[in-house]
Amino acid sequence: MSDPLFFNSAVVRAPERLVLRGGRWAFVDIPVRYGLWPHPQFGPVLIDTGYTNRVTEGHTRRLTMKLYSAILRPRLIEAASPITNLKSRGIAPTDVSHIIVTHFHADHIAALADFPKARFLADSVAYETLSAMTSSQQLHNGFFPELLPTDFRERLISIDSRPSVTIPYGLGSGYDLFADGSCLAVPLPGHALGHFGLLWPDTSPPLLYATDTQWLRRAIIENRAPSGPAQLIYSDRNAAGISMKKVRQFADQGGRVVLCHEPYDHTAGGGARQ
Repeated sequence: MSDPLFFNSAVVRAPERLVLRGGRWAFVDIPVRYGLWPHPQFGPVLIDTGYTNRVTEGHTRRLTMKLYSAILRPRLIEAASPITNLKSRGIAPTDVSHIIVTHFHADHIAALADFPKARFLADSVAYETLSAMTSSQQLHNGFFPELLPTDFRERLISIDSRPSVTIPYGLGSGYDLFADGSCLAVPLPGHALGHFGLLWPDTSPPLLYATDTQWLRRAIIENRAPSGPAQLIYSDRNAAGISMKKVRQFADQGGRVVLCHEPYDHTAGGGARQ
């Protein structure tokens, strides 16, 4: 079974102290990753999609998205965008069978509409809850429904419809996304509605993509979750602390942890400082 590869779609500059309690005031480039994993039966599987110019450009964007983009100011890496990157690997958009949507923040769903045949593995309760919110509530939750394909609901496979499993390493209960034990969805609530990670139990060492449980691995391993403005994004602060503890215990047992935004990880594919 091949390991997933991770690539940077963009970087956002921010003071390290914003994402690490007691960190430096110096600015760091925070990557925005997405993943690619070749499933032996279903073929190319994407893990989120990162940012695209749907977020950063165009006069047709809603005011809320323009505000969101103006605050974060993501710097796109065109050569590493999902479409460009996959084409360079001989993978057409129609070859992508599934996209795992770990949660619905804009930096994870911006390219979903580029893949017309993909099915979406995501938390359907979170999707319905976010869809029913007002525009201002959606902004607070980092959700912009215009980024989704118009037929998203029809192509959605809710993760709770997949076989339930007890996940090793103290990670609790989750779901076997492809019903073959290859990739397990690990609920890691707190960061966003429906937020989950992914465990590949048969890699060596076992690999946990903990998504946005924290921005930096040090924040998890050293129990240095940021305070102040960084906490405002949490959907549930207490749940976020519990999820962080689970990931720390997994790492303590020798597991490998990859995060979406870890600036200093040079082993996740694509390079943290692209």
